[in-house]
Amino acid sequence: MRTGVGSDLRATTILAVRRDDRISLGGDGQVTLGSTIVKAQSSKVRRIHDGKVLVGFAGSAADAMALVEKLEARLEEYRGSLRRAAVELAKDWRSDRALRRLDAQVIACDEKESLLVSGTGDVIAPDDGVLSIGSGAPSALAAARALVTHTTLPPEEIVREALRITSEICVYTNGNLTIESIPE
Repeated sequence: MRTGVGSDLRATTILAVRRDDRISLGGDGQVTLGSTIVKAQSSKVRRIHDGKVLVGFAGSAADAMALVEKLEARLEEYRGSLRRAAVELAKDWRSDRALRRLDAQVIACDEKESLLVSGTGDVIAPDDGVLSIGSGAPSALAAARALVTHTTLPPEEIVREALRITSEICVYTNGNLTIESIPE
Protein backbone atom coordinates (compact mmCIF):
# COMPACT_ATOMS: atom_id res chain seq x y z
CA MET A 1 0.00 0.00 0.00
CA ARG A 2 1.32 3.45 -0.84
CA THR A 3 1.72 6.06 1.86
CA GLY A 4 -0.11 9.35 2.21
CA VAL A 5 -3.62 10.07 3.39
CA GLY A 6 -5.36 10.10 -0.01
CA SER A 7 -3.75 6.90 -1.20
CA ASP A 8 -4.87 4.87 1.83
CA LEU A 9 -8.60 5.20 1.08
CA ARG A 10 -9.46 1.60 0.18
CA ALA A 11 -12.46 -0.21 -1.25
CA THR A 12 -12.41 -3.92 -0.42
CA THR A 13 -14.01 -7.26 -1.42
CA ILE A 14 -15.54 -8.03 -4.84
CA LEU A 15 -16.76 -11.48 -5.96
CA ALA A 16 -18.03 -12.75 -9.33
CA VAL A 17 -19.73 -16.12 -9.87
CA ARG A 18 -20.83 -17.53 -13.23
CA ARG A 19 -23.30 -20.42 -13.33
CA ASP A 20 -26.09 -21.61 -15.64
CA ASP A 21 -25.72 -18.84 -18.26
CA ARG A 22 -25.89 -16.19 -15.53
CA ILE A 23 -23.22 -13.99 -13.97
CA SER A 24 -23.52 -12.26 -10.60
CA LEU A 25 -21.07 -9.70 -9.28
CA GLY A 26 -21.16 -8.42 -5.72
CA GLY A 27 -19.22 -6.26 -3.36
CA ASP A 28 -19.34 -5.21 0.24
CA GLY A 29 -19.95 -1.62 1.30
CA GLN A 30 -16.93 -0.87 3.48
CA VAL A 31 -14.33 1.77 2.67
CA THR A 32 -11.38 2.21 5.01
CA LEU A 33 -8.78 4.88 5.56
CA GLY A 34 -5.88 2.97 7.07
CA SER A 35 -7.47 0.96 9.87
CA THR A 36 -10.53 3.23 10.23
CA ILE A 37 -13.91 2.57 8.59
CA VAL A 38 -14.92 5.83 6.89
CA LYS A 39 -17.91 4.56 4.93
CA ALA A 40 -20.06 1.48 5.45
CA GLN A 41 -22.45 1.62 2.48
CA SER A 42 -20.35 2.31 -0.59
CA SER A 43 -21.24 0.68 -3.90
CA LYS A 44 -18.23 -0.82 -5.68
CA VAL A 45 -20.28 -2.59 -8.34
CA ARG A 46 -21.50 -0.81 -11.46
CA ARG A 47 -23.25 -1.48 -14.74
CA ILE A 48 -21.54 0.11 -17.73
CA HIS A 49 -21.86 -0.03 -21.51
CA ASP A 50 -25.67 0.32 -21.50
CA GLY A 51 -25.97 -2.20 -18.66
CA LYS A 52 -24.33 -5.00 -20.65
CA VAL A 53 -21.13 -5.12 -18.57
CA LEU A 54 -20.78 -5.44 -14.80
CA VAL A 55 -17.67 -4.05 -13.13
CA GLY A 56 -16.43 -4.22 -9.56
CA PHE A 57 -13.31 -2.67 -8.14
CA ALA A 58 -11.01 -3.02 -5.15
CA GLY A 59 -8.07 -0.94 -4.02
CA SER A 60 -7.84 2.81 -4.06
CA ALA A 61 -11.37 4.03 -4.76
CA ALA A 62 -10.42 7.02 -6.92
CA ASP A 63 -7.91 4.97 -8.92
CA ALA A 64 -10.46 2.21 -9.49
CA MET A 65 -13.12 4.64 -10.67
CA ALA A 66 -10.65 6.15 -13.14
CA LEU A 67 -9.93 2.65 -14.48
CA VAL A 68 -13.64 1.87 -14.83
CA GLU A 69 -14.06 5.05 -16.91
CA LYS A 70 -11.13 4.03 -19.12
CA LEU A 71 -12.58 0.52 -19.52
CA GLU A 72 -15.91 1.98 -20.58
CA ALA A 73 -14.16 4.15 -23.18
CA ARG A 74 -12.34 1.08 -24.51
CA LEU A 75 -15.64 -0.85 -24.67
CA GLU A 76 -17.07 1.92 -26.84
CA GLU A 77 -13.95 1.92 -29.00
CA TYR A 78 -14.05 -1.87 -29.51
CA ARG A 79 -17.85 -2.10 -29.95
CA GLY A 80 -18.52 -3.96 -26.72
CA SER A 81 -15.77 -6.58 -27.02
CA LEU A 82 -14.94 -7.04 -23.33
CA ARG A 83 -11.82 -9.13 -23.89
CA ARG A 84 -10.34 -6.65 -26.37
CA ALA A 85 -11.23 -3.66 -24.16
CA ALA A 86 -9.70 -5.36 -21.08
CA VAL A 87 -6.48 -6.26 -22.91
CA GLU A 88 -6.10 -2.72 -24.21
CA LEU A 89 -6.81 -1.28 -20.74
CA ALA A 90 -4.17 -3.59 -19.22
CA LYS A 91 -1.64 -2.53 -21.88
CA ASP A 92 -2.37 1.14 -21.23
CA TRP A 93 -2.27 0.64 -17.48
CA ARG A 94 1.10 -1.05 -17.62
CA SER A 95 2.79 1.28 -20.12
CA ASP A 96 1.40 4.75 -19.31
CA ARG A 97 3.42 6.57 -16.63
CA ALA A 98 0.39 8.13 -14.94
CA LEU A 99 -1.79 5.00 -15.12
CA ARG A 100 1.04 2.82 -13.81
CA ARG A 101 0.75 4.59 -10.46
CA LEU A 102 -2.91 3.57 -10.03
CA ASP A 103 -3.46 1.15 -7.16
CA ALA A 104 -6.55 -0.96 -7.89
CA GLN A 105 -7.93 -4.10 -9.52
CA VAL A 106 -11.07 -4.49 -11.59
CA ILE A 107 -13.35 -7.43 -12.37
CA ALA A 108 -15.42 -6.99 -15.53
CA CYS A 109 -18.14 -9.41 -16.69
CA ASP A 110 -20.52 -9.63 -19.61
CA GLU A 111 -22.86 -12.38 -20.74
CA LYS A 112 -19.94 -14.43 -22.13
CA GLU A 113 -16.91 -13.92 -19.93
CA SER A 114 -15.52 -12.75 -16.61
CA LEU A 115 -12.13 -11.05 -16.45
CA LEU A 116 -9.81 -9.76 -13.76
CA VAL A 117 -7.70 -6.81 -14.93
CA SER A 118 -4.67 -5.63 -12.95
CA GLY A 119 -2.03 -2.96 -13.26
CA THR A 120 0.70 -5.53 -13.86
CA GLY A 121 -0.81 -6.28 -17.26
CA ASP A 122 -2.83 -9.30 -16.16
CA VAL A 123 -6.12 -10.14 -17.85
CA ILE A 124 -7.30 -13.35 -16.19
CA ALA A 125 -10.36 -15.46 -17.01
CA PRO A 126 -11.16 -18.03 -14.29
CA ASP A 127 -11.28 -21.76 -15.01
CA ASP A 128 -14.23 -22.32 -12.69
CA GLY A 129 -16.29 -19.15 -13.21
CA VAL A 130 -15.30 -17.61 -9.85
CA LEU A 131 -13.17 -14.47 -9.37
CA SER A 132 -12.47 -12.34 -6.31
CA ILE A 133 -10.36 -9.27 -5.55
CA GLY A 134 -9.69 -7.13 -2.51
CA SER A 135 -8.84 -7.68 1.13
CA GLY A 136 -11.33 -10.50 1.61
CA ALA A 137 -10.63 -12.17 -1.73
CA PRO A 138 -9.14 -15.43 -0.40
CA SER A 139 -12.09 -16.02 1.96
CA ALA A 140 -14.70 -15.02 -0.63
CA LEU A 141 -13.08 -17.20 -3.28
CA ALA A 142 -12.92 -20.24 -0.99
CA ALA A 143 -16.51 -19.84 0.19
CA ALA A 144 -17.82 -19.34 -3.35
CA ARG A 145 -15.93 -22.35 -4.72
CA ALA A 146 -17.31 -24.55 -1.94
CA LEU A 147 -20.85 -23.33 -2.63
CA VAL A 148 -20.48 -23.83 -6.40
CA THR A 149 -19.20 -27.37 -5.85
CA HIS A 150 -21.61 -28.49 -3.15
CA THR A 151 -24.88 -26.67 -3.82
CA THR A 152 -27.28 -25.87 -6.65
CA LEU A 153 -27.72 -22.26 -5.52
CA PRO A 154 -28.03 -19.61 -8.24
CA PRO A 155 -24.99 -17.33 -8.63
CA GLU A 156 -26.52 -14.31 -6.85
CA GLU A 157 -27.17 -16.44 -3.75
CA ILE A 158 -23.64 -17.86 -3.89
CA VAL A 159 -22.24 -14.31 -4.07
CA ARG A 160 -24.47 -13.18 -1.18
CA GLU A 161 -23.56 -16.13 1.07
CA ALA A 162 -19.84 -16.10 0.25
CA LEU A 163 -19.60 -12.36 0.96
CA ARG A 164 -21.57 -12.82 4.20
CA ILE A 165 -19.09 -15.49 5.30
CA THR A 166 -16.21 -13.23 4.31
CA SER A 167 -17.65 -10.34 6.32
CA GLU A 168 -17.46 -12.56 9.41
CA ILE A 169 -13.76 -13.29 8.80
CA CYS A 170 -12.19 -10.20 7.19
CA VAL A 171 -12.18 -6.96 9.20
CA TYR A 172 -12.01 -4.97 5.95
CA THR A 173 -15.26 -6.48 4.59
CA ASN A 174 -18.77 -5.76 5.85
CA GLY A 175 -22.23 -7.20 5.20
CA ASN A 176 -23.69 -4.21 3.31
CA LEU A 177 -23.79 -5.81 -0.13
CA THR A 178 -24.45 -4.64 -3.67
CA ILE A 179 -25.13 -7.51 -6.11
CA GLU A 180 -25.88 -7.20 -9.82
CA SER A 181 -26.60 -9.99 -12.33
CA ILE A 182 -26.74 -10.50 -16.08
CA PRO A 183 -29.31 -11.23 -17.29
CA GLU A 184 -31.23 -9.16 -14.75
